[in-house]
Amino acid sequence: MRHKHTTPFEMPVIKFHVKLPIFVARQWIRHRMASVNEYSARYSILDREFYLPAPSNLAAQSKTDRQGRSDAIEAREAAQVLEILQADSQRNYDHYLWLLNENEAGERMDENRSGIARELARINLTLNAYTQWYWKIDLHNLMHFLELRADSHAQYEIRVYAEAILSVVQRWVPLSYDAFNEYRREAVTLSRTAIEIVRLLIAGKDAAQPIATLSAREWGEIRDVLLIRTDRG
Repeated sequence: MRHKHTTPFEMPVIKFHVKLPIFVARQWIRHRMASVNEYSARYSILDREFYLPAPSNLAAQSKTDRQGRSDAIEAREAAQVLEILQADSQRNYDHYLWLLNENEAGERMDENRSGIARELARINLTLNAYTQWYWKIDLHNLMHFLELRADSHAQYEIRVYAEAILSVVQRWVPLSYDAFNEYRREAVTLSRTAIEIVRLLIAGKDAAQPIATLSAREWGEIRDVLLIRTDRG
């Protein structure tokens, strides 16, 4: 792990049965080095089940991160949001069944209508509806997934899954799990400029010039990890 050898970690393979909201699945599937067999809504009727965030996880859009959240919204607005999400989910599922002309048991609802194909009716469902899949992946690619998705910057909903998978990996391959935490999850990679800064600071020299070449965000990350204090902050 320390020397970035990958072959030993490509040998172990694991398969998960995952039930997840469709919008989380769209993020998850970006990790392409896995075999995926998803429950088919062309073949079967999806369950009436939806993900609704906890009020504490309803937050405004971040002003500094285009794909992140800011502070939680106030309780009154959160209640309104949840009411809308719940109503839209149930209404669209009712329309889904109407389009199918089938109930949740797969029985015809109206003998005078044919309904439309399942592969078309499903397009009306909301992204918080649940899908399921089998996800088979080797340990090397699984660790890459976890390094990104168990990170504090990952979206909360997929991070919950990643944290659950981490506990599985800890039981499955405990030595690799410890090495993963030691050399990847809890380690940092320093840029060439960052290394130069650290060397100057250790030698008691002025590092202002290389520090000035970094963005405020990059310098802040280096400073926070290494507990560096300078005039720049």
